[in-house]
Amino acid sequence: MGIPRPALVAAAALAGALLLAPPPATAVPGAPGRDGPQPVREGGGRDTEVAKTPLPAAVNALRTGTTAAPGLAKSGGYPRRTVLDVPPVNSADKSIKLGLAPYHALAPRLNALQKLGDRVSVEVAGRSAGGHELYLVTVTAPESPGQAREQERMRERIENSPAAAAGDRRIKASYKTPVFINNNIHGNEWEGTDAALRLVEQLAKAKDAPTRELLSKSRIHLNVTANPDGRIAGTRTNANGFDLNRDFITGSQPEARAIRQIAIDKQPALMLDLHGYVNGTLIEPTTPPHGENYEYDLFLKNAYANALGMEKAVNGLGYTPAKDGVEPAVIPFRDQQEGWDDWPPIFTPQYMPFQGAVAAHTVEFPMTVNNEEYDSLPVAELRRRAAINTAIAGAAMRATLDYTRTHRTSVIADQIETFRRAAAGEAQRPVSEKTVPGVPGIGPEDVYTTTFPRAYVIPAGRGQRSSTAAARLVDHLLANDVRVERALLPFRLGGRVYRAGSYVVDMHQPKRAVANVILDDGRDISAKVSTMYDISGWSLGRLWGATVDKAVTGDLHVVGRPVHAAAPTGSVAPFGDLRLRLDDPKEIAALNSLLAQGVSVRRTADGSAIVPGSARERAAALADRFGVAFTATKVRGVAPLKRTRVAAAVSAGELFALREMGFEVLPVSTEALNAGFDWSKADVLYVSAGLAYGKLKPAARDALRKSGVGVVGLGSQGAAFNADAGLLAAKAVAGNGDANGVVRVTNAGGAITGGAPAHAFVYSPLWFTGLGRGVRADQSYGSGNPLVAGHWRALEDGTGGPRDAAGRASVVSGTSAWGAPVVLFGTEPLFRDHPKGVFAQVGRALLTH
Repeated sequence: MGIPRPALVAAAALAGALLLAPPPATAVPGAPGRDGPQPVREGGGRDTEVAKTPLPAAVNALRTGTTAAPGLAKSGGYPRRTVLDVPPVNSADKSIKLGLAPYHALAPRLNALQKLGDRVSVEVAGRSAGGHELYLVTVTAPESPGQAREQERMRERIENSPAAAAGDRRIKASYKTPVFINNNIHGNEWEGTDAALRLVEQLAKAKDAPTRELLSKSRIHLNVTANPDGRIAGTRTNANGFDLNRDFITGSQPEARAIRQIAIDKQPALMLDLHGYVNGTLIEPTTPPHGENYEYDLFLKNAYANALGMEKAVNGLGYTPAKDGVEPAVIPFRDQQEGWDDWPPIFTPQYMPFQGAVAAHTVEFPMTVNNEEYDSLPVAELRRRAAINTAIAGAAMRATLDYTRTHRTSVIADQIETFRRAAAGEAQRPVSEKTVPGVPGIGPEDVYTTTFPRAYVIPAGRGQRSSTAAARLVDHLLANDVRVERALLPFRLGGRVYRAGSYVVDMHQPKRAVANVILDDGRDISAKVSTMYDISGWSLGRLWGATVDKAVTGDLHVVGRPVHAAAPTGSVAPFGDLRLRLDDPKEIAALNSLLAQGVSVRRTADGSAIVPGSARERAAALADRFGVAFTATKVRGVAPLKRTRVAAAVSAGELFALREMGFEVLPVSTEALNAGFDWSKADVLYVSAGLAYGKLKPAARDALRKSGVGVVGLGSQGAAFNADAGLLAAKAVAGNGDANGVVRVTNAGGAITGGAPAHAFVYSPLWFTGLGRGVRADQSYGSGNPLVAGHWRALEDGTGGPRDAAGRASVVSGTSAWGAPVVLFGTEPLFRDHPKGVFAQVGRALLTH
């Protein structure tokens, strides 16, 4: 975790699903002339690849003679020979200074390791945001293609028929326990990669009986570097600026999607994620709160026992505080009260239990070698520290493999039981010293369970806020290996009647936990603990823009058909002018494409876009690409919409989201404006990070005023910019800076929040008071306690809590002294590219320039 801060699933929908699609007013033409298969359509369109077999995996299948549909190669035996392409030597690779393996050295070493015998296989699991290959190594005893198919049959039986698998003697005798070791997901936490390479070499050469037994009964999968971009650059993030270990429930980045697919395809029972730097070595399991969707009794039993083994191995290396600066290892569950929790499903080890892991650990090396230390310490000292970290990583890996070898039968039985409970719809077992004997200190503070509903329904027709958002959510569920059906006939559930074409998630399924963690609200845990490691609310059911109904109880009788991709949602009315709702980022992207093509578009009073009928052919292409609907209208619109060029001082996640919506974005900063920014290149300024009006030189301030550009401000820096520049008469009030989560909001409608969802996301929330003349409250926090899910406490003086925010303005707008439109957000609508249903509010704000 590091420093805390307050495939293609299917080529197209099944034929039945296509037949069930709501009929468009006129057929949307395809895109003739495209080469090769098209990616799965996100939100019913063809724009964004959501599948989860990266192209390099398919290319790799051609190299190795195996198949990869979907995911990594499944049918070929082991070993799988892959001759990796060797990247050019990069003398600037930050690993070199530490005496560690630079990225360009990995492919040659892996090519050589495959030649050591018949135990080592390498596949390309995907590519990073920066275009670097992700290397997945498998170490196991040789398997013929037939034996590999039998392993796959058993793996599928464990997931899909767990009750039968529990009594399958073949599984008990012959199934190989999958273990997954993930390395270097934070690019400047390097040493797991080097320990993994050493481990692979040791296992390839070892002739002792325990190793032979381990490899005959296990498959050990190692993601050599999960973040090659960051490894090379010495950054925590990937080339897109994302912390990959915060992306797993969102899946915005290719590296996270590749790891997700490994989890689905390999179904690891045990998992390690190697990090730095915490002294002494931190070895999970965690402090409360614990994720409420886990079968935590099964998980804790294995995770704690494995942690004890890792602790013994790490401490057994003989490092001491006096001699080496290394403190004894720490197990947070045992040694800490709070502050290192496993509540959110955004981290790698916290995601893995949803795909079958019964033990998953973050392990933090002790000796810091990044950031200030990297720049200031002598090379010899850095290399001494890196060597210690590498040895500790290796000890943790070997201890986990020892646990795998000695507990194989019970580990697989627990994985089967995890899936069996889910498929049977059984209640969770509250964790206690009775359910998990041998684990000390279990108390009521460790009990977190949920009541799984009978089903979720994503309605079709008038009951659905956005078909585009619904399709995106369905595709995301499928990408996470959740089973979804589409109703062939109308049905009744939970006292409601749903039309044919509605999507149903039956919660009696093996992956119910990940379905629930995606679709459920979550809960307000503010009273449970005083501090959290990261975010505490994330509901895609509330934040992705689709209507999602929960049926807590009821008989589920649906005549349906399993789907492999959401049905197409794009359509174009056959006659007249066209209305495009701007309630989804896909609709904003479609609008920006039209504007870039020179189409004259007008805005309505409620924030929709009116497209002339003469642009119907272009609209049809965009309906097909993005899965958006252009409906017939006689409304003429109140103002023209123009192509918006955005000068943006923003976080990496916001920049990614803005470009996702099709905006032309020019990153700026205080320094860039002081250097003489050319305002003729921008129409609006977006401020949330890295730009302080008070630090602008007089010339830069004058140029900004004279430019006449609109301003969109977000959070504390946006509010400070507004106050210092004297833009809007609105006082920003800061809530608890550690607060975050899903909140209820009330929308005033109009150009910015017309049609917006009733929920938003906050992180260090703000609200606005003292609104001056002409300042409009476009959105307000809900009454009472607006927090639906997350962690938001009042400060020690009793202020800054959610009840102080209740009813206060969360989004305001008006006109600046220099006559330009200004919009201020107290919420976090683009946070980490996550709350996609709220993106359009920012898109609309930018378009009002």
